[in-house]
Amino acid sequence: MAGASMGLQVPSLNVCARKRCRLFWVSLVVLLLASSTRVAFSDSKYLVGLGSYDITGPAADVNMMGYAMMEQTTSGVHFRLRARSFIVAEPGKNRVVFVNLDACMASQIVTIKVLERLKARYGELYTEKNVAISGIHTHAGPAGYLQYVVYIVTSLGFVRQSFDALVDGIEQSIIQAHENLRPGSIYVNNGEVIDAGINRSPSAYLNNPTEERSKYKYDVDKEMTLIKFVDDEWGPIGSFNWFATHGTSMSNTNSLISGDNKGAAARFMEDWFEQNNSASSESVQSAAEGIPRRVSSIIPDVHSHPTKILSVAQRVRSALRKADKPSFVSAFCQSNCGDVSPNVLGAFCKDTGLPCDFNHSTCGGKNELCVARGPGYPDEFESTRVIGERQFRRAVELFNNATEELTGQIDYRHTYLDFSQLEVMVPKQGGGGTEAVKTCPAAMGFAFAAGTIDGSGAFDFKQGDDKGNAFWKMVGGMLKAPNEEQIACQQPKPILLDTGEMTLPYQWAPSVLPIQILRVGQLVILSVPGEFTTMAGRRLRDAVKQVLTNDKNEKLHVVIAGLTNTYSQYITTFEEYEIQRYEGASTLYGPHTLSAYIQEFQKLAGALVRDQTVEPGPQPPDMLSKQISMLTPVLMDTTPLGTNFGDCSTDVPMNATYKRGSMVSVVFWSACPRNDLMTEGTFALVEILQGTDTWVPAYDDDDFCLRFIWSRPAKLSSRSHATIEWRIPQSATPGVYRIRHFGAAKALLGSVRHFTGSSSAFVVA
Repeated sequence: MAGASMGLQVPSLNVCARKRCRLFWVSLVVLLLASSTRVAFSDSKYLVGLGSYDITGPAADVNMMGYAMMEQTTSGVHFRLRARSFIVAEPGKNRVVFVNLDACMASQIVTIKVLERLKARYGELYTEKNVAISGIHTHAGPAGYLQYVVYIVTSLGFVRQSFDALVDGIEQSIIQAHENLRPGSIYVNNGEVIDAGINRSPSAYLNNPTEERSKYKYDVDKEMTLIKFVDDEWGPIGSFNWFATHGTSMSNTNSLISGDNKGAAARFMEDWFEQNNSASSESVQSAAEGIPRRVSSIIPDVHSHPTKILSVAQRVRSALRKADKPSFVSAFCQSNCGDVSPNVLGAFCKDTGLPCDFNHSTCGGKNELCVARGPGYPDEFESTRVIGERQFRRAVELFNNATEELTGQIDYRHTYLDFSQLEVMVPKQGGGGTEAVKTCPAAMGFAFAAGTIDGSGAFDFKQGDDKGNAFWKMVGGMLKAPNEEQIACQQPKPILLDTGEMTLPYQWAPSVLPIQILRVGQLVILSVPGEFTTMAGRRLRDAVKQVLTNDKNEKLHVVIAGLTNTYSQYITTFEEYEIQRYEGASTLYGPHTLSAYIQEFQKLAGALVRDQTVEPGPQPPDMLSKQISMLTPVLMDTTPLGTNFGDCSTDVPMNATYKRGSMVSVVFWSACPRNDLMTEGTFALVEILQGTDTWVPAYDDDDFCLRFIWSRPAKLSSRSHATIEWRIPQSATPGVYRIRHFGAAKALLGSVRHFTGSSSAFVVA
């Protein structure tokens, strides 16, 4: 029996063995095929990663960048500034990085130091060739982070806190994007944004050839180009778009740090996405039931951690988001905004209410009286909201309807050029071949000092001045008198400041500039270090597109990323330059500046098409060690006897009840915000009561509805107040609320102590 039993079992084992063998080989083949399929699928797609980090900087005493008004210094926060980054990579091949800054512009020295940090961390993975850093051109952020003298005069020199906030934030946003790299897809869409910009120099635009102008419906570019990032697992994770309008909805009298209309649009879209996708996590949603739309875990317990710096706390923009899903990142990037104003009601005289002079933008000969009006006039905060909302709403439509997928290779080209002496081939006047001309050392014309309808200058300067006057030429000549060659080169610009030839205490203006092309499939990004006017941008895009397509019908989306990698003011057409309005007077390198850009970008595009390398060009200077700062440091903070930092000097009324839409205002005894920038934190917080004794964060100083306003009773006073204003949103949950303030006070011997204060509770009905 045993033998029979064994005899019966042996064939069975052999059959099973053979079956297992066949199953093994079939399984192996299936696995290999599946693996092969996955590899092929993966190779045909991109890796995408997004990141975002706080770059708000010093919210007190620092000059704001953009209007060049010495008296316009930071004194609080409208909402926070951020660096938003995306990385797109082909597995094992090329990758590109694009960083969008809620800042006036990129800075050469910031770019240099960010690249040094990236090299130390990642080797040659991220370099000047494939990293673009672009500014949205808000005029309501801290200044002092550029290295050339002309851009830091009004900020009393270099401001290390402004610089560090940018370098740190850019690096952190790129690190986040790098660590978030995952398989995903990118979609592109285009559409017009109506009523978000007008041409602020129409007399110059009209000097462009009639035939050229007739090709376009508008005298500004109204097209927005949006890319949508979709993670293979998580779905949509972000969007970036490019659209041209100035960051001047906030005026030159504002003193609150703000991302202006583009920063507002980004905040609106990120909040919109988080709200509309919060239901994906039932457990988190139920835990957050009854809590307002945004809940953040910003502030650590200062009582249990008295020495902990609040600014290291990690912001979580929404408690309704899944914990391990990357937060949604939306960036509203700048384009060829040189002559585009967001103040769409037009320019009017403050004294008469009549339209300003068409050619010179003056009122009775004075430029100071001519001011453009935004859609919320006279409320600049409302104008910022409206222009931001118009961009946001169009972006949502493009985002929801984006179906064209980006496919194809990732590539890039970059070079540095000396724009002070660049030889350019241009058509001969009157036709008949070409001739060689040159760009000039940088110089600024008289109309530069006149300002624009978004922010006027002073004295008797006016736009459209191609003559100048003897007195101001003498004043400018005391710094550096231009020679005859420079005067002839810059014609018809009358030179007010010969900045390109001024070198004391170090260079006043850049001469070596970067140009760059990034390509992701059908998307081509032209990184330009300045503000192209509408027609100048059109000519550049068309010229590059012609080279890349070789006149074929290949569909490309070519966008200009303005104010990228460094800053060199404006770029007009040759014809606009002749009119010498503000933009022409600020076109530094003479009448052939645009032709030089077109020539050199066409070379880059040709190298891209032919897969050729390009020479790196002359390196820009690193002048960080030469920087001079005259900003007074914080010496000490004090409060009146019997009061403490964080105490209310003006509280809400006892048992107060407020309706949605009304304003709640609380004033605290405070200290200088430069003691701690509260990076990834907040100076102001609105909390709602949950249950009987649990206060939950609801709104912080990155919310459009909450303003942190800082002030001193006198310029040299060591005492200060923080006024926190909360305009209660219509969407606010009814309940019991309180307002809190967080800060850091400096003692006479230099030690910094953190504090917090709270208002009395009040009801929102």
